[in-house]
Amino acid sequence: MSNILSAKNIVKKYAAHTALDDVSLDIPEQSIFGLLGPNGAGKTSLIRIINQITGPDSGEIFFENEKLSPKHVEQIGYLPEERGLYKKMEVGEQALYLAQLKGMKKAEAKKKLKYWFEKFEIEAWWNKKVEELSKGMQQKVQFIVTVMHEPKLLILDEPFSGFDPINANLIKNEILNLKKQGSTILFSTHNMGSVEELCDNIALINRSKKILDGTVKDIRKENRSNLIEIEFSGNMMGFTNSLWTYGKLGENWSEGENCKAQIELTPGSTSNQLLSSVLSAVEIHSFKEIIPSMNDIFIKKVGEGNSIGTQSNFTE
Repeated sequence: MSNILSAKNIVKKYAAHTALDDVSLDIPEQSIFGLLGPNGAGKTSLIRIINQITGPDSGEIFFENEKLSPKHVEQIGYLPEERGLYKKMEVGEQALYLAQLKGMKKAEAKKKLKYWFEKFEIEAWWNKKVEELSKGMQQKVQFIVTVMHEPKLLILDEPFSGFDPINANLIKNEILNLKKQGSTILFSTHNMGSVEELCDNIALINRSKKILDGTVKDIRKENRSNLIEIEFSGNMMGFTNSLWTYGKLGENWSEGENCKAQIELTPGSTSNQLLSSVLSAVEIHSFKEIIPSMNDIFIKKVGEGNSIGTQSNFTE
């Protein structure tokens, strides 16, 4: 699969602050790519560079193997975290204006807007002023304006912010539909549940540096903790004794009619060896590996990076 966008060795500084330090990433076409990181990590700086709002101090951005240039603006849709609709303008008038800024002709824009307004059941808002709408309604309008010109690359910064669960699910489904139709989505969020549900690939930026990237599936596998969760019936003491040298009882366990325990595999042991060792002592109801969530990995990796940064600063 080819990449729709590639960032090569991007550096961006503001006075004495380095926002991006030699950041490179590749975004495969027709994928959902999660750009993750704590506040102040550098995500917004990178998004602003991709949108050509600012430029890098060094490094290059390539769009479909061409160096990023003003002609690519019409092929990119951007939904910023801080929404920017003009409150005194009527919704329909503003949507038409923004569509034409993206290169759409007025007649084509009206046709597309009619389709989207009907799809989101907001036809009655056309002649209302933006300030009359709730925050969630305004975000629906801005989402429509962002996607209606069918950009090849969609940049969505915290797209679910302010939505109730029903409308958040509506937007999630539209994001997945847009991917099926050929769009690529760059998705910046703090919601790790959305990352696991939607994203194919991710990059994690912390303190201006990229510290992790890859597919969500591979990253979770690479960060496995060798923990096994077992539910069983039987004697807890007999179960503990049956572990032999294959596993160590963790802190999380409970006794009762159905016992549950977390077991840490000893180095060199396999889950099959552990299962065989306990089968003779208890009746197994479930046996599964605990794969860390993206939230667990995010916290772990950011914590490691911050610890290294603190140690480095201390010794200089």
